[in-house]
Amino acid sequence: MALDTQQIVTEAVALLDADGLDGLTLRKLAARLGVQQPTLYWYLPNKAALLTAIADAVLAEQFPELVPPEPEEGWPEWLVGLAMRLRRALLAHPDGARLISTSQLSLRMAALSELAISSLVARDVPLRQARLIVLTVEHFTVGHVLEEQTGRPTADSAQDFDMEAFVTAYPTVVAGITEYFQDDRTPDDLFRDCLMVIIQGAANTAGLAS
Repeated sequence: MALDTQQIVTEAVALLDADGLDGLTLRKLAARLGVQQPTLYWYLPNKAALLTAIADAVLAEQFPELVPPEPEEGWPEWLVGLAMRLRRALLAHPDGARLISTSQLSLRMAALSELAISSLVARDVPLRQARLIVLTVEHFTVGHVLEEQTGRPTADSAQDFDMEAFVTAYPTVVAGITEYFQDDRTPDDLFRDCLMVIIQGAANTAGLAS
């Protein structure tokens, strides 16, 4: 069977969805493609290159095109929207956040950073400040999704947890969680609101216009 890089990456994404990042091995991928493992090295020199190609493919699902903000659109709101799309891209696949965090040479991620930083600079945000804002937003997004994808405690790990004692010891924490979600807010809302704290705080501190 004739292979090409796109076919390998497509099958690798399917393997990621089936077995997660830890189950994504070159041996399994070769078996799914019906080839010997050394054949893959004609197209991708090592696993790091494979992970980078997968990361680019995953990001391209949400970012087929990279579009700057509209002239009338404020950069804080636009940057929140960009981060929300990044979160959706990572959540769409098991271990999406781990994948991106290990793919340091992802050109698609670099293109997102370039777009975001240059868009802020075009709105008169100083380069240093623009980079710090974008870097913070990206790191927060990946870290947030990493926590989301870690999963809830299992029944076994939670069986000895004393919730009543926790509520008694940390009443303000529990009250804050209860208050936030009582109006049908969702994890999506929580992510957006946390982002707005970061972005608006950076804008206000630096006296930046939108």
